[in-house]
Amino acid sequence: MRYLANEQRYTKMEYRRCGNSGLKLPAVSLGLWHNFGHIDQLENARNILRVAFDNGITHFDLANNYGPPPGSAEENFGKIFKDDFTSYRDELIISSKAGWGMWPGPYGDWGSKKYLTASLDQSLKRMGLDYVDIFYHHRPDPETPLEETMGTLDLMVRQGKALYVGISSYQPEEAAKAISILKELGTPCLIHQPKYSMFDRWVEDGLLDVLEQNAVGCIPFSPLAQGLLSNKYLKGIPDGSRAASHRGNGAIDEDHVSDEKINKVRALNVLAEERGQNLAQMALAWILKDKRISSVLIGVSKPEQVLDSLKCLDNYSFTDEELLRINNILN
Repeated sequence: MRYLANEQRYTKMEYRRCGNSGLKLPAVSLGLWHNFGHIDQLENARNILRVAFDNGITHFDLANNYGPPPGSAEENFGKIFKDDFTSYRDELIISSKAGWGMWPGPYGDWGSKKYLTASLDQSLKRMGLDYVDIFYHHRPDPETPLEETMGTLDLMVRQGKALYVGISSYQPEEAAKAISILKELGTPCLIHQPKYSMFDRWVEDGLLDVLEQNAVGCIPFSPLAQGLLSNKYLKGIPDGSRAASHRGNGAIDEDHVSDEKINKVRALNVLAEERGQNLAQMALAWILKDKRISSVLIGVSKPEQVLDSLKCLDNYSFTDEELLRINNILN
């Protein structure tokens, strides 16, 4: 049956301006890191994307190596896009990245002009797109000159293969240098995608300040710490969880799910219930409370989880007492 998007899709979503740009992102964006590869069910992926767009999620975030196997998330997204979303292309923000190992040999990893150019060309073919809205360098390269990597991002915009560019997982000093180089080239850095959650707060040690000072957006990934900040771990490691399955590609390590962390999760859950939220909703709200955050990336395995996550928008304000309590639990 032909997909027709919900006519009311823009009524409930909040859209936030991304840095000093004309672009607005939905407060909640959908990441295709897991559950969209060839080992997953295509129809489930299709239903997730439909439910997301029907509820105002206009931003779908991919990377060359998402799957598994690498490349398969983009291939599957391309199939679904062709069937369901071609007529909605101008309402969508589609992003991809390159910077992790993708193919054998010296030209399939890191941040050279050779690798990034080839990777984006491959991504566009897999997804059946003329351009991506945002293209990221996925991680810093300690050996390639930053000028080469950022110069390649600038080139991609000038070639029309990307509308905007960003960086991911750059430390504050690295990010500041990259942002400065892009500014000099005339292609501003739109956004930074860091790992950020209640359990991983490194961005608070300077990165968010760098982004604010340079008017660059921020879109955290892994806001639920690979599912640890959700109800599924309240009773320990459940069957079928990422910790139990060892699927790779970012699956949480069972060693990281300690008794101490489980106890913190339970204490946070008590507060979430007092706020009228489940733990995952509170964890997303906790990130969105900061106005420097342009959007937060969610990863889901079924359509219902999209709807559940969106309830974080019902309440993302915290009292000073609640924030102190959260800090005391985490510390």
